[in-house]
Amino acid sequence: MSLIRIVKMTFKEESIAEFQKIFEERKERIAAAPGCASVELLHDDRNIFFTYSVWEDEVSLETYRDSELFTSTWALVKPLFKHKAEAWSVRKVV
Repeated sequence: MSLIRIVKMTFKEESIAEFQKIFEERKERIAAAPGCASVELLHDDRNIFFTYSVWEDEVSLETYRDSELFTSTWALVKPLFKHKAEAWSVRKVV
């Protein structure tokens, strides 16, 4: 059963365009990570964005989180936050 990872990120108003640029530049490489089935960016009309990614299993997600791609991406994105990011790993019930 696949694992869904949801990450909520609230950005400083002036940082939104920079975040979107970083995401666009890296989304295909993230989606190509071993065990990643898809990655999407969602927005709620405020400064809040969510990434919604589907992973084969927890091992695949953790392998990505230990990768240079994740580390370098997070280093660029983290300073843009207005509030600390929140993340959940969930599975579909049915």
